[in-house]
Amino acid sequence: MISKEQFEKEIDLIIANAIREDVGDGDHSSQACIPASAQGKAKLLVKDEGIIAGVEFAKQVFAYVDKDMKVETLIPDGSKVKHGDIAFYIEGASQSILKAERLVLNAMQRMSAIATKTKQFVDLLEGTGTKILDTRKTTPGIRALEKWAVKIGGGENHRFALYDMIMLKDNHIDFSGGISKAIEKTKAYLKETNRDLKIIVEARDLKEIEEILKCGGVYRILIDNFNYEDTKKAVKLIGDQCLTESSGGINEKTLRKYAECGVDYISSGALTHSVYNMDLSLKAVN
Repeated sequence: MISKEQFEKEIDLIIANAIREDVGDGDHSSQACIPASAQGKAKLLVKDEGIIAGVEFAKQVFAYVDKDMKVETLIPDGSKVKHGDIAFYIEGASQSILKAERLVLNAMQRMSAIATKTKQFVDLLEGTGTKILDTRKTTPGIRALEKWAVKIGGGENHRFALYDMIMLKDNHIDFSGGISKAIEKTKAYLKETNRDLKIIVEARDLKEIEEILKCGGVYRILIDNFNYEDTKKAVKLIGDQCLTESSGGINEKTLRKYAECGVDYISSGALTHSVYNMDLSLKAVN
């Protein structure tokens, strides 16, 4: 996984690029009718139900736009919210509040939706010992926000990108000439480049799992698109030789059944690619 410093750098880049995209050479709507000296206050109003996420990100956005703005947090990230709740108050220059408004809302609506869906999955897994993972199926440019939201919802992050973990999937295996060759080449590459990266290998059937285990040195086996019975067989076959992960079209209806097969992890792209934004608004307070 990426370091805390790398993650914070990603967040900084997201904020800088988003403000560049949205503000350009100035918020002329605000500048046209609101004096630069005008001070104001606004509230983050919840108009939906779920898990709030992005409060801490909003603080970073406000500080980037104007370090003199002050945030009063009423509801922290990860809390359950309902229609009518106020997550925070923001106070400072009116122009600054308006400049940050859209980025804060866009991010928090998306992050809250992801955190809410993740919490639903976490609740469905309660008592099984299986943990939910996200994937790289994220919105380009804001992956750090979406993975942050998964953590807020109680899930765990898979690899962040292509550089922080080795993951040999079907195409890697086929292009390499088979599982054994792919794993052998990977081990040699890591040794030659002096990289310490965990290796995950995807298996399409039980025979491939046997081959992976013979090679050894694998951190986790991705049991991809297996049915329940074959998943149970795979978990038994693997034992404690490495960790296990189920994936492939797993949804709310099938999640717990796969967990009951004994896998350590279930990964789901749906946490980030199939959500509906939570309804939030930033309203001026007179």
